[in-house]
This record gives sequence, C-alpha cells and structure tokens, in this order.
Amino acid sequence: MVESSQSFLTQEKLGKISEILVAAVVVLVVLMMVLPLPPVLLDLLLALNISFSLFILLLTMEVSSPLQLAIFPSLLLISTLFRLALNVSSTRLILLTGYAGKIISTFGNFVVGGNFVVGCVVFLILVVIQFVVITKGSERVAEVAARFTLDAMPGKQMSIDADLNSGLIDENQARSRRREIEREADFYGAMDGASKFVKGDAIAGIIITLINILGGFIIGMVQRGLPWDQALSQYALLTVGDGLVSQIPALLISTSTGIIVTRAAAEMDLGRDLASQILGQPRVLAMAAVVSGLIGLVPGLPFFPFILMAGTFAFLAYTMNQAKAAEKQQVQTSKQEEELAATRKPENVLNLLQVDPVELEIGYGLIPLVDPQQGGDLLDRITLIRRQCALELGAVIPAIRIRDNMQLAPNSYQLKIKGVRRGAGELEPNRYLAMDAGAVGEAVPGKETIEPAFGLPALWVDEEHREQAELAGYTVVDPPSVVATHLTEVLKSRAWELLGRQEVQSMLDNVKTDYPVVIEELIPNLLTVGEVQKVLANLLREGVSIRNLVTILEALADEARESRDPNFLTAKVREKLAPQITAQFQDPGGTIRALVVEPGAQEQLEAAAGGEVALPPEFLGSFYQNLEVELGRALPGGEVVLLASGSVRPYLARIVQRVASKVPVLSYNEITDEAQVLSVGMVSADAS
Repeated sequence: MVESSQSFLTQEKLGKISEILVAAVVVLVVLMMVLPLPPVLLDLLLALNISFSLFILLLTMEVSSPLQLAIFPSLLLISTLFRLALNVSSTRLILLTGYAGKIISTFGNFVVGGNFVVGCVVFLILVVIQFVVITKGSERVAEVAARFTLDAMPGKQMSIDADLNSGLIDENQARSRRREIEREADFYGAMDGASKFVKGDAIAGIIITLINILGGFIIGMVQRGLPWDQALSQYALLTVGDGLVSQIPALLISTSTGIIVTRAAAEMDLGRDLASQILGQPRVLAMAAVVSGLIGLVPGLPFFPFILMAGTFAFLAYTMNQAKAAEKQQVQTSKQEEELAATRKPENVLNLLQVDPVELEIGYGLIPLVDPQQGGDLLDRITLIRRQCALELGAVIPAIRIRDNMQLAPNSYQLKIKGVRRGAGELEPNRYLAMDAGAVGEAVPGKETIEPAFGLPALWVDEEHREQAELAGYTVVDPPSVVATHLTEVLKSRAWELLGRQEVQSMLDNVKTDYPVVIEELIPNLLTVGEVQKVLANLLREGVSIRNLVTILEALADEARESRDPNFLTAKVREKLAPQITAQFQDPGGTIRALVVEPGAQEQLEAAAGGEVALPPEFLGSFYQNLEVELGRALPGGEVVLLASGSVRPYLARIVQRVASKVPVLSYNEITDEAQVLSVGMVSADAS
C-alpha cells in the first residue's frame, strides 16, 4: 500500500513538472522569434527539431487507433510554431553575420554539392511534395473523416442505447462508449483545422526562402560590398540550406499527419497491418513474381532488376505459404491437445449439482409434440401456460426445460418440480382423450384410461369416433392439451415451491420502481426478504393469488410491528385481501356456497390450534369421514368452501389439506359484507 502511494505521488509530481515544462517551452518558442540565438544553440535546436519530427513519425506508425494520439493536433501546432521560430532565428543570423551554424552550412554545401541552383530545385521539389501531395491529401482525409464521424454520431448513440436497454452493456460501459464517440468527433474536427497549419507552414517556407535570398543579395552587395555573383552564391546557399533543414522536419510531420488520419480502420500498428494485409496473400505474391520475370525477359529492358524483384516476390510467396501451413498445423495440434487435455482432466461435476426448477421429461414417441418442424405446438402452449399462471397467481413461473428421457416408455411423460416427480401420464399420440364428466349418455368404443390431471375416467378414441364421443357427452381433447392441462394444474398447486428468495427479490425490485416508499418502509426495517417469501408461499399454497403485491406489502407493513410470525401475517394479509378472496369463490349470482364447522368441533379445533390439547385420532377420523360425506352432497351443486373462525382457519386448512386439497378453507373475516353466504352443510366430529 505504501509503495502504491509513493508511485502515485511520483506520477502526480511528474504531471505537474510536465505542465510547467510545456508552458515554458511554448514561451521560449515565442521568445526565439525576438531574441537572437548563437549559432551553437541554433545547431542544437535544429537537431532537436529533426529528431523530434522523426520521433513523431515513428509514434504515428505504432498506434493502432487515432485516439491513442489524441494530442496530435496540439502537437502539430507546437511543432509548426517551433519550426517557424527556428526560421526566424536562422534568418537573423544569415542576414547579420552570413553564418548560421554548421548544420545549415552542411546542408547548403554538402547535401546539394555547393550549387545553389540545385539546392533551390531540391527545395522546391520538397515543398511541392509536401504542399500538393501529402498536405492536400491529409487535409481532405481529415475533412471527410470529420464529416462522416459527425453524421454517424446519432446512429452510434442509438446503438449504444439499444445495447444498454437490452442489457448487453451496463451504464458505465455505455458512458465510456459515448465518451469515445465524442472524443473521436472532436479529434477529427481538430485534425481538419490542424492540417491547415502544415499547409500554411509550406507556404511560409517558400516566402521566407525568397525573402532570405533577396535580402541576402541586397545586404551582400550594398552593405558588405561583395560582387553580385559572390553575394548570391553565399547567401543563396545558406538560405537553401536553411530551407532544407526546415522542410525535412516539416515533411516528416506532414507524413505523420497523413498516417494518423488514415488509421481509422486499423486494428494493429502500421507494420503489422502491412505485413498481415499485403504479405498475407501468397498467391498474389506468386503472380507478381511471374509477371516481374516476364517483364525482365522483354528485349531492351534490363534483365537483372526485374529478375531480382521476381526472385524476391517468389521467396516471399514461398515463405508466407510455409508460414500459413505451419500456423494451420499448429492450430490443429493445439486443438487436438486441448481436446486430449479435456478428456484427461478431472470432470467438473459442479454443473451436475444444479437442479432445474421445472422439467418435463418425455419418451421418444412424444418428441413430435414439441418439434415445430413436425407440427408440434407444445412449446407455444407452455408459453401461454406461464403467462396464464402469471395472470392468475401473480407468480413468475421459471423456464420449463423439456428433455427426452430414454428410460421412460415411448409414449410416457413425467413432470418434475426441483427434481421431484410431481405428475406423470401416458398418451396415445394418434388418438383423442374423451373424458367422462358425469354427463355421458351412451358408450363409445375406445381404450379405457384415467385422465392424469384430475383423475377422471376417460377413453382414448380414434379420429372416426371423436364426433360420436362429443355427441355422447364426453369432453374430447388432443394429446398436447392433456399434457398442457396436467402441467397447468401441477404448476398451480406447486407454485409456492417455485417461489424462492431470488424470485421474491425480483418481484420487489419491480414494485419498487413505482412504489418505492412501500419497499423502503418494509424491507429491511420490519421484515426480511425471507419472511416476505414465507408469507407469499403460504398464500400460494392455499390458492390465493399474490398478483396484488402492493396491497400484500402494505398489509405486512401494518402488521409486522405486532408480530413477525409468518402464519399470523398470512392471516392478516388474507383479511386485507377479502374482496379478492370473496370474488374468487362467488358464483355468478354473488353467492358463496359453504360448509360450516359444528360449534363443538370448532371448540376442539381452537384448543388444538392454541396448543392446549392434541386432537385424538378418533376425532380426526370422524371429522374426515363427515367432511367427505358433506362434500359428496354439496359438490354436485357447484364449488363449495369450508368456513370457520379466523383463529382456527390456519390449523383447519392444514389438516384438511391432507384429505381434500382442492377444498378452500376460509374464515368469516375473509368474506365481505356484500357477499351472500349459503350454508349447504355442517361438518362435525360426531361418529354417528
């Protein structure tokens, strides 16, 4: 930790030093235009100019993205100003003393052979190359890149928003990508303007050179009394040397500008891109070798240069072809080694520990039911089932995994909840299931069976007997409907098992977007997510929808200060949901058909619910028997509920669940005053 802190302080100090140094350099560059410099210092600064320009050129060749050198426009301005300051300083020395240091003298005598005419021609050629070719092209590329970048910004922004909304990136990544787009637009916009610096530098070089030649000629003849040819030769050579010393760094910077603005689609540095994209085609290199060799055989043309080029291309083609073959062999070997290592390494059994929430396993004979290419629509039905459960129960059913199980009979299936079998059945794929709901008038030929969802007697009938079965009073469905109905009933009865803490947290997060106050008051100040999950699971276990989650959470917030017991909270929530529960069990006329508990039996149930006494087996046996009798009398007339007091209802619901899970148990507090309750029987524990 100490070393990291020291490193940070060092970097911070370095940054401050850099700020001061850059400001000092800019100020000194401006002062160079006013203050005279000795020849020795001018030589040092000219060497720095050439070396720094070469460094910038090499740096632009190494970057893979223009934004890696986003400071380049400012760097271009400073280097241009530095060269112009050197031109002013060298001009002052040439005109005052006739000597501007060894570098300028060497360029004026050795580079152009002491001939100022040749020097002027070379200087003009360099200026034309820089001004007409490189600078003009760089300026155009920067202008077009800036325009296209600005035009593409709305589309890129929409793409980032789409990725953010779909969850492919997070908010920080989206912010970073937006910032990169802005930096790219700013860079190309700055380069569009900065390229004018190079263009102006080339024009200024020509003008300064002409002024120096004319001024030196006048000074040599008028002030120093030199013959015109000697004055022209001396001052012209120094001026041309000065121009060459200035134009070579300017040419390097211009080339750097062209490289940086043309690297928009680069993926690596310039050298690697050239090697991979130009030398990466052995066939093209071989064709170039053949063509170069044929040109060398043309009479009158020099043989050796073209044959040398043909040999070079042929060597490169052979080398790249061998390299590609070796790379391909290496990839195949690496893949084989990875496969072999995968077979040898210890098996990762962690994935085997995961249990799917809901599974539907089918025999191979039922695969056409789930294969859309064979006309199966079971997958679409399952989607509708999950939607139906969400609307009716208020719970999100997780994705249902369908897999073929070769251990099952060909036409069998089974339903699993968290790896535990909760239902099974056997289908006849080419037949229809005709269920007897108690209104059958005549017999229909078919194979007798039991409907798997409700346990009703049924028949498997052929296509030709389908209409006959419907006329006889049977309810006829196809095999996919049998599986869908069975799956729906299992999911409704076991939805409470699928409701875990993670699912509850997702539901709470969804509510929090519109009702943040409810969540903030309840969790975690009053209840934990686990306690809320227990209450919601209790409601689902007893067939109460939790879709009205806001009302449930408000009821929990009201009652949690009194007790955090899940059973107590469940009872209070049910009372809060009285309108919903009442509407759920009312018939079209607004009446609730109910079986009531005999007062004597209710007293014993209340004592057992309070933990005072335990119910004797004789009591439970008689109670179950009487309940079965009363249900047999009441159910033919429609749906019926079992009605008891609020204190005994939770306990009564648990013992009734064992023998009559489809019978809802309500308390008097869960029925609104507007509802009409019709007593259709009384359940007692009297054995007689």
